[in-house]
Amino acid sequence: MAIGMGELKKGLKIEMEGVPYRIVEYQHVKPGKGAAFVRAKIKSFLDGRVIEKTFHAGDKCEEPNLVEKSMQYLYHDGDTYQFMDTETYEQIALNDSQVGEVSKWMLDGMGVQVLFHNDKAISVDVPQIVELKITQTAPNFKGDTSSASKKPATLETGAIVQIPFHVLEGEVIRVNTETAEYVEKVK
Repeated sequence: MAIGMGELKKGLKIEMEGVPYRIVEYQHVKPGKGAAFVRAKIKSFLDGRVIEKTFHAGDKCEEPNLVEKSMQYLYHDGDTYQFMDTETYEQIALNDSQVGEVSKWMLDGMGVQVLFHNDKAISVDVPQIVELKITQTAPNFKGDTSSASKKPATLETGAIVQIPFHVLEGEVIRVNTETAEYVEKVK
């Protein structure tokens, strides 16, 4: 099915020349003279490259043959990540480039979404909010109560986020995986 210029929006998945892309950012431009157009930044699912593309009135993109499957992340071994299909129990191995930056949010046993293009796994999505334990952070000192102040914390996956001073090592926090920001402390 063809996708018209007017239907483009952030997060939309499109296919051009056989390559699936996700629209990262777009801007509708209406110049004083001439026809309107859309300037978009699109990210390739295959290699992670971000390119800028201009779409003119009448341009069409194809809807990619993408299938999203619920899978369970099992473990990391060397440069491969093992996942299991939660319906068929079939296991697949993905490499660092297929998993990408989301690996810093993945815990063994976590449910993830794996995206397939023409039956080939191309990317992994984790939940937007994850709960992770703080393994290392600076101790609190008397007077560190300002909520605007932050300190770095290393999480159990190795990711580093900025947290408020009142949060301590060993506590579990919720983190937004899209922005890498502290959300709240888990009670």
